[in-house]
Amino acid sequence: MKPSEAEFIAIGKILVPWGTRGKLKVAVATDFPQRFAPSSKVYVNRQPMTIDSTEWHKGKAIIKLNTIDSLENAEKRRGQLLEIHRSQLHLLPEGQYYHFQLIGLEVRTTQGELLGNISEILSTAANDTYVVSGVKGEILIPAIEDVIKSIDLDKGCLVIEPIEGLLNLNKKPAS
Repeated sequence: MKPSEAEFIAIGKILVPWGTRGKLKVAVATDFPQRFAPSSKVYVNRQPMTIDSTEWHKGKAIIKLNTIDSLENAEKRRGQLLEIHRSQLHLLPEGQYYHFQLIGLEVRTTQGELLGNISEILSTAANDTYVVSGVKGEILIPAIEDVIKSIDLDKGCLVIEPIEGLLNLNKKPAS
C-alpha cells in the first residue's frame, strides 16, 4: 500500500492522562481542530471510539473518549495515536495535499535526475520544506511555486526545478 493510500491517518498523539476520570491530553496533528468536536468518531489502535467532550488547554486538546473512564485506562493510552479513517478526510482544494500523501514520493528534477524520496516535511511560517533522502544524503526542498513544478500522486512522483545552489548545499568540499 502506497503512503497515499493509508487506511488510517493520525490526527493527534495521546500525551498523558488528564485528571482521574479518563480524560486525555492530545497533541493535535491536524489543520482541522473540528475533528475533536464532541460526537466525532476517532480510532485508537484501530478501535473505534467517540469523543464525549473536548476542552482546549495551551494548544492541546483535552478529550474524554466514550470507552475510557479511569486514570488506569487513560494511562494505557499514553503515546498512542489518535486516528481517523481515510473516509473521514476533508477534500482539499486542487494543488493542496496532506503531508501523508507526500511522504515517500520520489523526487526528480525537470531534467530527470533522481534526488531521492520525501522522508519528512518541516512546516514553517513561510512555507513547508521537504526533506528528501537519497544516495547523496539529505536535501531540503522549499515547497514554493518557483521550485515545485508538478506532483503526481498516482505515479508517486514530485518534479522540481532546482533554484541556483539548491542541490549544492549538501555537497562536501573536495579534499
